[in-house]
Amino acid sequence: MKIYVDVVRGDITKSRSDAIVNAANPSLLGGGGVDGAIHRAAGPRLQEACRRLNGCMVGDAKITPGFNLRASYIVHTAGPVWQGGGNGESELLADSYRNSLLVAEAHRCRTVDFPSISTGVYGFPLFKAAPIAVRTLMSTMRECDYVRRVRIVAFDADTYQTFAAAIAANAEMAV
Repeated sequence: MKIYVDVVRGDITKSRSDAIVNAANPSLLGGGGVDGAIHRAAGPRLQEACRRLNGCMVGDAKITPGFNLRASYIVHTAGPVWQGGGNGESELLADSYRNSLLVAEAHRCRTVDFPSISTGVYGFPLFKAAPIAVRTLMSTMRECDYVRRVRIVAFDADTYQTFAAAIAANAEMAV
């Protein structure tokens, strides 16, 4: 199976994938950035569904319906807050990507769109996060029977370019 990870510019709330990933806070009850945008676009039933999930540990992932989104599902993951790099942030970020993809796989999703997890208000340096994300997604896809396409949906040009470079640098993994 060909491992297919790509990056596109856009708004993840408009994605037409089986699942989108929400870079959530551990409460799962909404916040700023992509989390707030997803909650607004999905509608009030999302917060009700998230409340029943009782939060999410950093690096873990949980799933809800997509409600008013085009995506059937929203996979919620709590990424790590950057604290300088010496507190397991890289491993937790990899866990967020891996566990999100495995939750989507368990729900038989064929297409999954991800934001850049933890690189906004959580402060994880984009140039460090992108290679971790790409390597983790490519290696985890080898365990998947259903997922056929993963996209990083980059909201801005810098995120797009950084992920495109990380994908190109890891092209040998895509065979």
